[in-house]
Amino acid sequence: MHDPHPARRFGLPTATALVMGNIIGGGIFLLPASVAPYGTVSLLAFVVLTVGAVALALVFGRLAERDPRTGGPYVHARAAFGDFAGFLSAWSYWTMTWVSNAALAVAAVGYVHVLAPGHQSKGVDLAVALLALWLPALANLAGTRWVGAVQIVSTVLKFVPLLFVAVAGLFFFDPHNLGPFNAGGGSAVGGLSAAAAILLYSYVGVESASMSAGEVRDPERNVGRASVLGTVGAAVVYLVGTLSVFGTVAHRDLVNSTAPFSDAVDAMFGGTWGGTLIALAAVVSIVGALNGWILMSAQAPYAAARDGLFPAAFAAKRRGVPTFGVLVGTALASLLTVVNYTSGSDGVFETLVLITTFSATVPYLLAAGAQVHFLLTGRRDEVRPGRFARDLLLALLGFGFSFWLVAGAGYAAVYQGTLFLFAGVLVHVLMAARRAVGRTGPAAPAETARADGAPPAGGSAAGSAA
Repeated sequence: MHDPHPARRFGLPTATALVMGNIIGGGIFLLPASVAPYGTVSLLAFVVLTVGAVALALVFGRLAERDPRTGGPYVHARAAFGDFAGFLSAWSYWTMTWVSNAALAVAAVGYVHVLAPGHQSKGVDLAVALLALWLPALANLAGTRWVGAVQIVSTVLKFVPLLFVAVAGLFFFDPHNLGPFNAGGGSAVGGLSAAAAILLYSYVGVESASMSAGEVRDPERNVGRASVLGTVGAAVVYLVGTLSVFGTVAHRDLVNSTAPFSDAVDAMFGGTWGGTLIALAAVVSIVGALNGWILMSAQAPYAAARDGLFPAAFAAKRRGVPTFGVLVGTALASLLTVVNYTSGSDGVFETLVLITTFSATVPYLLAAGAQVHFLLTGRRDEVRPGRFARDLLLALLGFGFSFWLVAGAGYAAVYQGTLFLFAGVLVHVLMAARRAVGRTGPAAPAETARADGAPPAGGSAAGSAA
């Protein structure tokens, strides 16, 4: 049916804000304290990780030039390796988004406590967490116009205070506060790897423009540009912000800090107003991240549903947004949030959050692998040798970065994430059976191969890979 309220497609600024806003969530406000025990070698880890993240962003841009459809990693994995790989990519990405959205909502409650101190009940905390989920969900349901507006505003509002601390901190910078280069002891390479393991997931979200490629204007050009600009912008905030905090807060204090950016503001200007400023920026940052991630939670199942790999209801769109996917993803995140506050135990919630650290990497590995596949199996005479070598190098760097993400997740995350990933195999089987019944009819006899060895009518020897 014709939509009387057509969607407004994302321009380059909005697509860039989507990438940057999804990369920068609430974790940045604790990062300096998290890596301080390893010393300033963690700044070098940031640089190394940024190179890998930019390489992956460029890979997504190249893939969008080939196929600029909504679904990003899923679309490319399915095109290269078939339905099953595509489903695993979509399933893994979908579960990662709504579980991590619940974690973001819970994180927002802690910063709200700083803004509104006093006795807080579990009921009030739950209400705040659910509000943090459903307000961005309502913006999504209003259409891509509102998604883009909220994303730009929230990105600016969180970028400004972070940039303020980063730039102002350079004027109060004291090298004596930095502490040792390798504070953890042992080899510098070991310290670099340990710091990188903590920082790795700071760049999850680099695929955001690719995931929404169908809603981006001129995606063949803008997806790659937005991915790189958003990733580099986030990297600048991360690196300069961490450097400024390192230089304004004494290392011995930073190691034990629970609010490093707030401590940095207090050290620069005195008083205690820094905590309120940073807490407000953190709430805005998390709500903005939720705005983008709620859209991401609907895009992967939407793309898979178009191909019959997810239930058809996920393919419904209104004002450019897969509304059913938004509702289901937000409802599942809300259910997990309720469980977190009512179960009396954090074990289940922490386990699910741990699973997301592995689930985020599966689509990256498959997408980078798809690019290698396309390059090595394509017509070499249609690709300039210089560009072929460059694109292959970027794809291998992107694959290596994704593989590093898997290694950084830890044994428990990989083990539990693999079990959760394989649980989706049953869903794939059910959907495949439903498609088969739809093609043949419940009473139709089984197809047999023709005597000459050709595939049955309507089929293909290569299967259903796009």
